[in-house]
Amino acid sequence: MKKKVGIVGYGGMGQWHACSITGTTYLESIPFEESDVAEVAGVYDIDPEKRSKAQADGYAVYPSLNALLAVPEIDIIVVATPNDVHESIAVQAMEAGKHVIVEKPVTMSCEALDAMIAAAEKNGKKFSVHQNRRFDDYFVAMKQLADEGTIGDIISIESRIHGDHGVPGDWRKTVEQGGGMLYDWGVHMLDQQLWMLGYDVDRVYARFDYLTGIPVDDGCFVDVYLKSGKVLHTEICTYNFIPLPMMYMRGRTGTALFGTWGDDVQVVRCTEWGDHDNILPVKAAAGLTKTMAPRTGRSMEQLSIKLPKTDVHDYYRNFCAAIDSKEDLLVNHQQMRVVMQVIMAAFESAKTGTVVKL
Repeated sequence: MKKKVGIVGYGGMGQWHACSITGTTYLESIPFEESDVAEVAGVYDIDPEKRSKAQADGYAVYPSLNALLAVPEIDIIVVATPNDVHESIAVQAMEAGKHVIVEKPVTMSCEALDAMIAAAEKNGKKFSVHQNRRFDDYFVAMKQLADEGTIGDIISIESRIHGDHGVPGDWRKTVEQGGGMLYDWGVHMLDQQLWMLGYDVDRVYARFDYLTGIPVDDGCFVDVYLKSGKVLHTEICTYNFIPLPMMYMRGRTGTALFGTWGDDVQVVRCTEWGDHDNILPVKAAAGLTKTMAPRTGRSMEQLSIKLPKTDVHDYYRNFCAAIDSKEDLLVNHQQMRVVMQVIMAAFESAKTGTVVKL
């Protein structure tokens, strides 16, 4: 039997969740297939216009959060509101006996997250954050390369999203509601990287851009150093007119690169480390270089990896299976804690200009 879902917040992501569950088209261009594990049972938004929009879209609309939470048939509450009210809504929903999925970032502090986790444990409810970008096709391809050892033990990952429109409108430009690029996109990249290489974080260094005259970061640059020696670099910019590759991964025996949406993943593997004495210098602008001379074809292998087919609705399938005790949560409490700790350390590092130990 499908789980019944109540959606709190019917803005962009609230509508995205509704479409992904009901199998309707989002924004006239993004089609979804009907969920095999969930159905929408009701919607609430504080804004009357959004409630009217939800009603026009065919959903049962409730006049208050309490009214939605009072529906006994609802199993899951999806919180798709501005970030500053995630905690209060999630805790209230779990106290009302509902399982909870919260849009990212899960909340705005480690203390708030601990309160949410405590509510889940007290009430015996499943609680997780919607880290949908674990299902990005290029990331899945990169993680598979790392897991299979295709380019050897991973040394470092660089993840970037570059845009040229500035920060989106409405509440994402306000400090109080948790706007800015670290909370918006950085949380995705950090979650991806840590899930891929481990949660043994040692220290964090970050700096922010404030180029567009708004009080939140319109760019963030975060370096995470793991105790294993691996380094994670996250870079989110909204003021770049020539974007850099979205993901670059170095391994002991090769390198993998993903350029932009729809590209294949490019891999170069070193098949023979070779003897430096046999390298011939090459002309480099006004001089010669032997150190940076390119390898010959006989000592390396080039691969082009097609992107796999992924299904973001697997997140819902896992969450529903976890409710039925058939699977563990894909995005669990400890993972959420570490990501939040890194985010808090990044804010502190950017403010103080120092490296922050966890």
